[in-house]
Amino acid sequence: MESSDTKIHILLLPFLAQGHLRPFLHLAHHLHSHTSFTISLLTTPLNAANLRKQTNNININIVSLPFNSTDHGLPPNTENTDKIPLTSIITLFHASTSLKPHFIDYLTRHHVDRPPVCVIFDVFLGWADNVARSIGSTGICFNTGGAYGVAAYCSIWSYLPHMNVSDDDEFVVPGFPEHRRFRRNQLHRFLRNADGSDDWSRFFQPQIKMSMNCSGWLCNSVEEIEELGFEILRKSMNLKVWGIGPLIMTPCSNNNNGGDDDDNGCLEWLNQFEKDSVLYICFGSQNTVNPKQMMEFAKGLEESKVKFIWVIRPPFGFDINGEFKPEWLPDGFEERMKENKQGKLVQKWAPQLEILKNEATGGFLSHCGWNSVVEALKEAVPIIGWPLAAEQAYNSKMLVEEMAVAVELTRGLEGEVTKEEVKRVVEMVMDRNEGSCGWEMKKKVVEIGEKMRDALKVEGDYKGSSIKAIEDFVEFILSSKGKEVA
Repeated sequence: MESSDTKIHILLLPFLAQGHLRPFLHLAHHLHSHTSFTISLLTTPLNAANLRKQTNNININIVSLPFNSTDHGLPPNTENTDKIPLTSIITLFHASTSLKPHFIDYLTRHHVDRPPVCVIFDVFLGWADNVARSIGSTGICFNTGGAYGVAAYCSIWSYLPHMNVSDDDEFVVPGFPEHRRFRRNQLHRFLRNADGSDDWSRFFQPQIKMSMNCSGWLCNSVEEIEELGFEILRKSMNLKVWGIGPLIMTPCSNNNNGGDDDDNGCLEWLNQFEKDSVLYICFGSQNTVNPKQMMEFAKGLEESKVKFIWVIRPPFGFDINGEFKPEWLPDGFEERMKENKQGKLVQKWAPQLEILKNEATGGFLSHCGWNSVVEALKEAVPIIGWPLAAEQAYNSKMLVEEMAVAVELTRGLEGEVTKEEVKRVVEMVMDRNEGSCGWEMKKKVVEIGEKMRDALKVEGDYKGSSIKAIEDFVEFILSSKGKEVA
């Protein structure tokens, strides 16, 4: 790119959740490394301060937009989903629409004479597309999830095809092949109970509709591993869709400040063990399971004799960010795990990407949030799925049915968990005897990891699919410049 390209500006507008903020930051770095454009990421003050700690790249502007949580009935200094109960999250979703006038004000003050060439916004901030069009900019939606998962999420929220279906019955999702049916019990309970007039529907339906009317979508995924998902997205929206993943920025971890410290000694502990012998367990930074599930899971894990690292938080119904109490586990559990060198319990945070990279790690019990899925697939680690919210059940379904790299243990806070089933599933996934289920899963996930690495490869004249996609995206927004005035 010529130096004049630095006058070309791209604005990024993420939703207020760690699972969205971090991929947007990764996207900012990705765009900066492939263009000479000026990149600015706009979010609320506390989120902006947190993101600044995660990047040492002075060429990415982190811009604060005004936001006062108490104006919306939220606790003071609440600017993301980290510290609010699940029942209050919809309040934050609705509060996010208050960013619109502040975004317009920012554009008026800084871009009245030279509009940004592109506004890349979150699927939950669909209102940004009309704002972008009104100033002659191109609106692009960035899907921080996978193609399959977001296609299902958007279709189900848009059409509510499950409304007259019982929990155990299958239903057809508009846009998906007839034989790729879903079950009502795969949906989060707020979606299961949605009828189009509830608070969740009143937010998601219009935001998704506006996002689907934009000029194109970016996906944090790879064409070669999600062929069906990309096909469904393109057909259902009739838009340009670019797979530019995997967007993983090192260090990338499941804490909230991007640090890569290993104060808990996870990597040192892992290095004691043989290849593929340790199960890593983490439900993400904002999820946990109910007390009964946690107790049964611990019992089954102990009986499996499989080595493990468990990033553990208080169970559902208690302060997820509070101190963990031994009473939530079997009597003497942690002491026995230490004594037998079977397991390591880590409270709240561990260096996830480094753990997944370690050759001792042979499996990942995950909530199937897309950031965790991408990291596991890239590092060729088979998955035990325990989806809890959002599009996680759709990700789990894809990992099991389309990729054959995962087994689902249970689903949600309502799912049944028994020590016998935990033992069976853990042993099955960690088995590396030739011809076993675990061996087959490992073989397939290694192939997927190779495809993901290849997607970002540049060697001589060869360019991977994600590199070609980002170049095509840049060409598209430059060719669209000035055509989007409403």
